Amino acid sequence: MSTRPGVGDAFPDIALETPDGGTVKPSDFAGRKLVVFFYPKDNTPGCTTENIEFSAARPEFEQAGTALLGVSKDSAKKHQNFIAKHDLKAPLATDAEENGLSDALGIWTEKQNYGRTYMGMVRTTYLIAPDGTIARVWNKVKVKGHVEAVLEAAKAL
Repeated sequence: MSTRPGVGDAFPDIALETPDGGTVKPSDFAGRKLVVFFYPKDNTPGCTTENIEFSAARPEFEQAGTALLGVSKDSAKKHQNFIAKHDLKAPLATDAEENGLSDALGIWTEKQNYGRTYMGMVRTTYLIAPDGTIARVWNKVKVKGHVEAVLEAAKAL
């Protein structure tokens, strides 16, 4: 895909695997606001903090009529362990290895760290309007203060 979907574009409706072996896709939330937060890896410091903070704020998101969905390429089994270890309340889903939702969004990309090149998830959050269009995008998210900013945007939508 040459251009990444942005504000006003339809959010791609690609199925994701849930930790219990089922599937979920963005259209399952039609008529509600949805926050989809993509993060690199379960049980890493920034990702753990982000998931714990979204989980803690879930009641406030629910009050704002907004569902949450955290997405990484980790397996369903890893998600189950991550949820249990940190008592996470924000639902998680696994993106497909190839041609998944993060690929369609252009956020599964080549990264570099300590001279090593590898494929990885760019921490990105999308606020989806009830009609399935992208209302807001946070690129290359810094975890500190992020959940509060997303919650404010969800309340304002």
